[in-house]
Order: sequence, then structure tokens, then C-alpha cells
Amino acid sequence: MVGGRICGLSVRDVRFPTSLGGHGSDAMHTDPDYSAAYVILETDVGDGLKGYGITFTLGRGTEVVVCAVNALAHHVLSKDLRDIVGDFRGFYRQLTSDGQLRWIGPEKGAVHLATAAVLNAVWDLWAKQEGKPLWKLLVDMDPRTLLSCIDFRYITDVLTEEEAFEILQKGQVGKKEREEQMLMHGYPAYTTSCAWLGYSDDMLKQLCTEALKDGWTRFKVKVGADLQDDIRRCRLIRDMIGPEKILMMDANQRWDVPEAVEWMSKLAEFKPLWIEEPTSPDDILGHATISKALVPLGIGVATGEQCHNRVIFKQLLQAKALQFLQIDSCRLGSVNENLSVLLMAKKFEIPVCPHAGGVGLCELVQHLIIFDFISVSASLKNRMCEYVDHLHEHFRYPVIIKKASYMPPKDAGYSTEMKTDSVQKHQYPDGDVWKKLLAAQGN
Repeated sequence: MVGGRICGLSVRDVRFPTSLGGHGSDAMHTDPDYSAAYVILETDVGDGLKGYGITFTLGRGTEVVVCAVNALAHHVLSKDLRDIVGDFRGFYRQLTSDGQLRWIGPEKGAVHLATAAVLNAVWDLWAKQEGKPLWKLLVDMDPRTLLSCIDFRYITDVLTEEEAFEILQKGQVGKKEREEQMLMHGYPAYTTSCAWLGYSDDMLKQLCTEALKDGWTRFKVKVGADLQDDIRRCRLIRDMIGPEKILMMDANQRWDVPEAVEWMSKLAEFKPLWIEEPTSPDDILGHATISKALVPLGIGVATGEQCHNRVIFKQLLQAKALQFLQIDSCRLGSVNENLSVLLMAKKFEIPVCPHAGGVGLCELVQHLIIFDFISVSASLKNRMCEYVDHLHEHFRYPVIIKKASYMPPKDAGYSTEMKTDSVQKHQYPDGDVWKKLLAAQGN
């Protein structure tokens, strides 16, 4: 039975010093310390179950998101979980439409990241109380109940609730077989771990060799800082993986629109499937211009990891500005808002290839994309989920990759829970790891 009054909400600033090894480095984010605002919800039920939620950050600024979580806490505390999930759309709207807090949003920036962390914890708690992994909770949910979790405000010109219901009804056909397929083979993944911009050529070669040995067939390389360096690195990686394997490129918002077209025309010889985030994530028409210009080169445009909300995704789809849509489990307003984007992508028949990596993003987004295949898209054509081999050891229920595919999680919840020891050691600035690092910097 789902329920229990939420009597505790705490949030931690957890940071990992990944910048020391150049992990996660790209053309715009040269020294990221992978971090998270980590939310813990407790109830008065006495079953020992807690809800854990995260949102992903890059170090500095995590304290701002922590403040925003605390500012939202009064909307959650003393509420009964049964009442929250019984009117999840209403609760989502309560969080995102706080008459004062929405002024520093609305539904974007630090306050929306905080909303994601809180809601991710609610979903984790709900799935745990139901005794199911989150993907299975969603797959088993009656379509009307699922839709009652979504706020359709601002997107009904593209997707009405009735249209969404029809999509989910069609998705019932063959659902059982697709679930069995996932349990047997998993969801196809690609790796970004080999080619961070801060890695040396030797490290790139070594990691590529290991990835090929492990059966990876899809690789992504970071580009955008220096054209000649990009040409050299793309040649190196293409030579190593051969002509048959899939290669993607990611500029992390580095270029102006004309520059993106010109730069990619120089990298087209390496046959990339897509260029990711070629320009500002807010520039819908810019993405559309780039997208149109790259069609003759056979290069698609992918974006989404820094799209504020469902409205930006709606416009990207309307403007034919992307060929691959990249949801993020912690940038949008949790599962609720991601569901609306998955359904819009299905209507436009644009493949969803989620963003992952960071702290826990792989753990979370695997649930969403497995649900998408089983209940919404029913297709694996041109679809894959990002995988980055960093920091999984800090999670109680880390992802399981077999034959370059995500195997569906079996543990109840949203796979969001971190190990207590890891949280304590990496809490900023008082954890042991940071005490030592900050003392060394002080010297």
C-alpha cells in the first residue's frame, strides 16, 4: 500500500574531484567536478524505506541548487505520499508554479534542477513502496494513471492528453514481448568514456582498445575547441574503430551557427552519425538552420541535455531542428516532464537517445529509456543510450552493462541511492576528500 506522511527532507552537496583526471572535460566545460544535490525523503510509516533523489551539477553552483531544494521543501513536508501520487499533476504544478519561486525560473535554471532532485526522490520512494524498479512501475501503470502524472500545460498545441492516450494504447500491442526482449538483451548503449577533450592521445588509444575488446560498437568524441586538433583526434579514433562502427561528435554548445556548419563540413569525412549540441541549447532556429545545412552531408543534429523544459523540446520538434532527441533525467522536471517529452518524440517519430554520465545519470535514465521502448516507441532503430564509465561504484544499485547494453534494473526504486560512506567522504566542503584537497590547495 502506497502512503505515509513525509516527515523528513534533507539535502547534501556531494562533489567528486573528477577535474583532477580530466574526466568529463569538453570544449566548454574544461574542469568539471562531477557533483550532485542529493535529496533524502523519510516518511512516518516505519518500513525503513526512504526516497533518494539527485540532480547533476559540475561543482561550483551545487550549493545554489541545495538552497533551492530547501526553498521547495515546505511543499513536500507533511504531505502524504498517497495524496502526492494520487494527484501527481497537481503536485508537479504546485512545485513548478510556486508564486514566488517561479520568478527565478519558471521551470528552468537552479530552481528546476532542484525540482528534479525532489521529484526524483518521490518517484524512488513510490517505486520502492510498490516493490518495483521504476521502469517496471511505469510499464505496469494504467495509461490514464500514467498521463495523470504529466502537466500538459503549454504543449497541447502539439500533444493533447487524448493523443498521448492513443500512443500509450497502441504501445500495449507487443508490450510483453518487448519487456522480455529487454530482460534478455538489454537496451543498446554507446560510450563517451574514451574521448574526453582533456585526454592525451595515448589515453584515448588505450581506452578505445579496451572498449573495442569489451564489444562496444558506438563511440562519441568531444570536439569544438580547435579544428586541427579535432581532425587529428577524429582521424585517430576512426582509424582505431574502423569504418563500420558508429561515431558521434559533441561540441557542447561551442559554436555560432555559421561556424557549426563550416566546422562540421570539415569533419564530415569521418562520417559522424550526429553532431551534438552544436550551438546554444536555447537557439531553436539556430539548430534548425544547422540541421538543414547538414542534411546533404548525412549528419544529424542531436540536442537536449541542457534543454530547460518540455516547451523547448516542443519547439525543437516543431522546427525540425533535431534528428536525435536527448532527454536528461535531472535537467527536466523528473519522470513527470520526461514522460511528456517521450510522448512528443513518438508523435514526431524522432528517436530518443538519452544523455547520461555524470553522477548517477546512467542509473536514472536507463529506467526511462527502457520504459520508452516497451511502452512508447516500440523501436530500437537509430536509438541508443549514452554510457560513461565513471563513479558507478558510489551507488548502491549501479548500472549493469552486458555486451554494450543496459540490462534492466531488478531492485525496487529509481537506482538513485548512493552509498552512505561515499556521501560522507565527498560531502562539500566537510567530507574527508575535500578537507584534504582544500588543505592542499591552501598550501
